[in-house]
Amino acid sequence: MWPDCSLIDLLGIEHPIVQAPMAGPSTPELAAAVSNAGGLGSLAFAMSTPEQMRANLARVRATTNKAYNVNFFCHHPPAPDAAAEARWRARLAPYAGELGLDANAPVPSANRTPFDAAACDLIVEHRPRVVSFHFGLPNAALLARVRQAGCIVLSSATTVAEARWLEAHGADAIIAQGFEAGGHRGMFLTENLAAQVGTMALVPQVVDAVKVPVIAAGGIGDARGIVAALALGASGAQLGTAYLFTPEAKVSNLHRAALEAGHDDQTSLTNVFTGRPARGLINRAVREVGPISPDAPQFPLAASAMGPLRAAAEAKGSGDFTPLWSGQAMTLGRKIGAGELTQKLAAETLVRLGRK
Repeated sequence: MWPDCSLIDLLGIEHPIVQAPMAGPSTPELAAAVSNAGGLGSLAFAMSTPEQMRANLARVRATTNKAYNVNFFCHHPPAPDAAAEARWRARLAPYAGELGLDANAPVPSANRTPFDAAACDLIVEHRPRVVSFHFGLPNAALLARVRQAGCIVLSSATTVAEARWLEAHGADAIIAQGFEAGGHRGMFLTENLAAQVGTMALVPQVVDAVKVPVIAAGGIGDARGIVAALALGASGAQLGTAYLFTPEAKVSNLHRAALEAGHDDQTSLTNVFTGRPARGLINRAVREVGPISPDAPQFPLAASAMGPLRAAAEAKGSGDFTPLWSGQAMTLGRKIGAGELTQKLAAETLVRLGRK
């Protein structure tokens, strides 16, 4: 049925539709629903402990026998920097006072852990069909173990140079992440936000630069976007924000309300929540502290001091300090089940392609 079967053949799926792995919103139920509907469901483990990873892998395996994707960050944790932490706390101190918090109270460390030997052991044990990475690839020894376990390896590229690097270092398919995409930028060879590329320009250039299948991501919310991605030469499309509207996604009421009220011009790239550029809906923290703050410590350390502000504000019913991750196409979201959404996306795309 599909004009390009390279991705569906590689991944062992029915439709070239990938549910983006989103740390926090991703659940085993979401991943299983998408996979059971013929797409590639994804679990995001960037914020999970080994115990949580094991439990979630067991849950997804209990609810689907189809291919699914397990995603990890592979950043290099920064060394503690007391001076940078002090500057960040001082920048946030007025908000702490406003919320009745002690700006100097100890805070829990940010819980974003890169792919390591313990996570790799779980992959070798469970052998998911697909393992994907954000911020490049893990070291060669860990990557070799993933490949020896029979897993297909995906990773995100935000430039042609990153796509070429990923292919040269062992990625089986490339996720071309356009500037429009929600959540963290997958950039790893550059820190220059001004040089980031939109999906329409990025995808065909990546397709021309690599031999492996390319998955388009960023600003795709319905069948029109998927058709456009395929026309640009992509073998599939990855959607994230569209799946945030589904009941299977673990999204707070505050976040859901913000998504439902959002518009295309109400997102921004910001580093104030984690220290790395990520696209989300503009709230008070983004407006007043960022969008890009030179005071934010390196990823993921900025999240530590922001955490108590978020918790205190949310307790009062406010999302002022909550990372409301979203891409630019949130108005295309539909409040239906993840399986139904996947089936509709596939059917509507085939109709537009004249193949159904």
